[in-house]
Parts: sequence; structure tokens; C-alpha cells
Amino acid sequence: MIKNRLLTALVVLIPVIAVIWFGGPAFSAVLAVFAVVGALEFFGMKGLSARHPLAIFGLVWVLLFIASAHFEPYCSLIVLSAAVVLSLVWLLFASTVEHAAVNWAWTLAGVIYIGWMLSLLVPLRGLDAGRDWVFLALLTTIAVDTSAFFVGRAVGRHSLWPRISPGKTWEGAIGGFVAAIGASLALAAMLPLVAVSWKVAVLGALIGVFAQLGDLAESMLKRSAGVKDASRLMPGHGGLLDRLDSIIFAVVVAYGFVAAVGA
Repeated sequence: MIKNRLLTALVVLIPVIAVIWFGGPAFSAVLAVFAVVGALEFFGMKGLSARHPLAIFGLVWVLLFIASAHFEPYCSLIVLSAAVVLSLVWLLFASTVEHAAVNWAWTLAGVIYIGWMLSLLVPLRGLDAGRDWVFLALLTTIAVDTSAFFVGRAVGRHSLWPRISPGKTWEGAIGGFVAAIGASLALAAMLPLVAVSWKVAVLGALIGVFAQLGDLAESMLKRSAGVKDASRLMPGHGGLLDRLDSIIFAVVVAYGFVAAVGA
């Protein structure tokens, strides 16, 4: 299982690093593909196929969020407002009255959770030294996930949140948190980032917390939907969304922190 996890991670990570490095249309295109696949898995957890009207609506708005992120910030607000209004109008024709509220909430949640939040990678990449900030957010999150997994397996004894994810432990969570701070400082030293060390350490600590909360949040959604994995797309990992869950939260934290506090 561990061999499959590592092999799959390498197959996915190498082209991702390449598109982050070069940026441009390739970066946006790969981000759009990831967002669409993640959204399909999200809607699939509720039994909505790719041809379901609500899933189609959700996919269109996910792509609109990725596209709008290339323009002024108010464009994303327009897309968000349109998603709220038009999803309700869509439901008048695409859902029974009995399931309308749940379908609306799930559809809109997928659009915001995946479309809006992942779209923040675009302005993050567009900042000064944006490439390096994206690398720091992504690789620090990977350090959190990897350390939490291996520390939890090695010395984990106390369950972190048994009702949501029985396999996660406090020891693993602490290991992931410590790894996040160490990884962020190491990456800042290796990357050409002109950043104050304490700010990088704080960002690493925030990623160490919120990346794990993102993982737990997606586990909660899967349990609510009665599924173990978002899909079987990635051997050893489950679905793409099972890997994006931590990254989505880390991206929001990284963009908000860098935009508000700076380097």
C-alpha cells in the first residue's frame, strides 16, 4: 500500500511541479482539470453522475470561478452571487421539492468548496514571488500529510477524532504540525523568497493546523455521504479530492496570509 501511495504521488507531483514552475496557461489548464475532477468526485459522493443537471451546473460554475480568478477580484463575487441565485432557479426545473434544499446546499457547497477556494491559487501564483509561495504552500502541506501519516503509524496511540477519522491520532497530528513549521522554514531558505523567518514560521504553523482540519472536514463529508473514499482514481490514495482536501485549506490560508501580512 505504501509503495502504491509513493508511486502515485510521484506520478502526479512531477507534472504539477512543472506547471507551477512555468505558470501561464498550462498552470490554469491543469488547475481547471483538477477542479473538475474534484468536483465530479464531490458530487459523486451524493450519487450525482456527471450527466446529472445539478452536477453539470456545478461543473460549469467551478470552471467560471477558475476563469474569473484571472480578472479583477469583483469578478469572483459576481460569479458567487450568480451561483447562489441561478442554482436556486436551476432547482426549479432539476429537482423534486422534497430534495430541493439538500440538493441546493450540496451543489452550492461543491461550487464554493472546490471552485472558489481552489481558484485562489491563481492570484497566489500571480503575486510577486507567487511561484515560490505556491511551492511553499503545496510542499508544506505534503510534509504535513506525510509526517502525520508515518508518525501516526509509528507511535500513534491516542485517537484524534474517532467519530470522523478513526485512523488519525494526536501523535500524528503533532508530528504533522511540527513538520509544517520545519518544512516551511527549510523551503523559504531554499527558494528565492525574501521573507522574514517568523512570518514563514507562522504561515507554516497555520498550514500545519488548517491542512489537517481540511483533511478532517472532507472525512466528515465522506462519512455523511456514506463513502470511504471520494473515488478510486489514485491507487493508495483514494480519489483526487482525498489529496486536495488539505491543499484547499492550505491555499486559502497561504493566500490570505501573504496578501494580508506580506513577506
